[in-house]
Amino acid sequence: MAVALPSFFTAIMIMSRLMAFIGISKNNDMSSKLQALDIAPKVSHDPSAIESASQDFGHIVKAAPQAVLLPSSPRDIASLVNFSYSNSVPFSIAARGNSHSLNGQAMAKNGVVIDMTSMKSGNGTGIRIASDGSYVDVGGQQLWIDVLNATLGLGLTPVSWTDYLYLTVGGTLSNAGISGQTFRYGPQISNVYEIDVITGTADFVTCSPNNNSDLFYAALGGLGQFGIITRARIPLEPAPKRVKWVRMLYTDFLDFTRDQELLISKNGRNDNKALNYLEGSLLLDQGSLDNWRSSFFPPQDQPKIISLITKFRIVYCLEIVKHYDSQTKTTVDKDLQQLLKGLSYLPGFMFEKDAKYEEFLNRVHSEELKLKAKGLWDVPHPWLNLFIPKSKISDFNDGVFKSIVLKRNITTGPVLVYPMNRKKWDDRMSAVIPDEEIFYTVGLFQSSGFDDWRTFEDQNKEILQFCEKAGIKVKQYLPHYTTKVGWVNHFGSKWSTFQKRKLQFDPKLLLSPGQRIFNNNQ
Repeated sequence: MAVALPSFFTAIMIMSRLMAFIGISKNNDMSSKLQALDIAPKVSHDPSAIESASQDFGHIVKAAPQAVLLPSSPRDIASLVNFSYSNSVPFSIAARGNSHSLNGQAMAKNGVVIDMTSMKSGNGTGIRIASDGSYVDVGGQQLWIDVLNATLGLGLTPVSWTDYLYLTVGGTLSNAGISGQTFRYGPQISNVYEIDVITGTADFVTCSPNNNSDLFYAALGGLGQFGIITRARIPLEPAPKRVKWVRMLYTDFLDFTRDQELLISKNGRNDNKALNYLEGSLLLDQGSLDNWRSSFFPPQDQPKIISLITKFRIVYCLEIVKHYDSQTKTTVDKDLQQLLKGLSYLPGFMFEKDAKYEEFLNRVHSEELKLKAKGLWDVPHPWLNLFIPKSKISDFNDGVFKSIVLKRNITTGPVLVYPMNRKKWDDRMSAVIPDEEIFYTVGLFQSSGFDDWRTFEDQNKEILQFCEKAGIKVKQYLPHYTTKVGWVNHFGSKWSTFQKRKLQFDPKLLLSPGQRIFNNNQ
């Protein structure tokens, strides 16, 4: 398939190839010129800084920058971008948050990586809660766990989260930010009032749905292609005190998905009777109950769960949460019982916990600490994250979960599968999802050794090949493609708009080269 690109992008791609031939001299020249800037003291060439910026959570791709910027304010970032944009030989720039990309998306080979976490809480980029409590202004470098702690101190909270909270605000908003709250509240990008963005032309722009809206919709879910998000205004609501946390087991996939779809049909943002969170996952006989999805189960019940998994090889787990506080404490159990009425989970296989709100939201961190203690955190993570149309989720279960995954017998990490409502997403944003009103997210969160990650990558490729042959029009979340055709197919009808926005906001293709969208030569 031939892909027609505007002549401008073709010229830029040719220029980038030519620049590769003069890489050494160009990089030395870039380094010397950087030293003449007012931000020079904040530009690091330290080998440890370079090494850190050369890798990410995925531990699969490695690409060394020439330098690392340690900004103390957004102005420093704008100065760097302006310098590159004005240079006769521009260099690439990547914003790096907490480095949880998987395939080098936050790297800039022979360019400059911006360590966003170096910005402190001053200079207007910290965490500031509005006097009326309606929103919080958050620096793009801030971690969501810090946002949670700051807002909870005033009895407030954002409503849309990710499963793991040690991610930066700018990072998740550049992708989408999804979790079990998405079916009701939408992804994190649907919960933003306004953002500050430094574009690829070094313009510092405040944008919202009513002000500079093209950049607002481009940057949210834009994979860092149009600008660096340095501040976001996030709506707040009163925070609950505690949660009722329930997991139910199934052996029939149809029952499992039907119950999920029934529960997410009650999704009004202000409907106090609706669930606050819903996710599904797989328990596999080749895995272990000792992971961050399964440590929930009481020790005395684990033998019967293991027996069930051994018998059926795959058991499906539906996880739901209902918030409550002092005012709803006496009614939450009744409300929950009404929601669960008529569901088809296995009798005797419903498990419930009562937990603090913040304990539930930060549930993954305790497992992270366990893995770090065992030396199993900083290892390759050949993950695969997909969006699957509802009409094909049963085919996916048969062809992937029951066939590829079981036959290969290597999947031991968490596997998530749960539905979302399309109407909770804003199609004007850059993020791409399936066309159907209900679609599922599937996540295979694998860890491996440094010598066998390709085995998991091969499984991921087999899964994608199966989907293509079966006519399952999947969309990747946290997308990674190795060809231009792959990106064009990914964006589909949005590709033309995506290109136009790139030309408008980053015409020299400076930003986020690690995504390999506009600098892909294949």
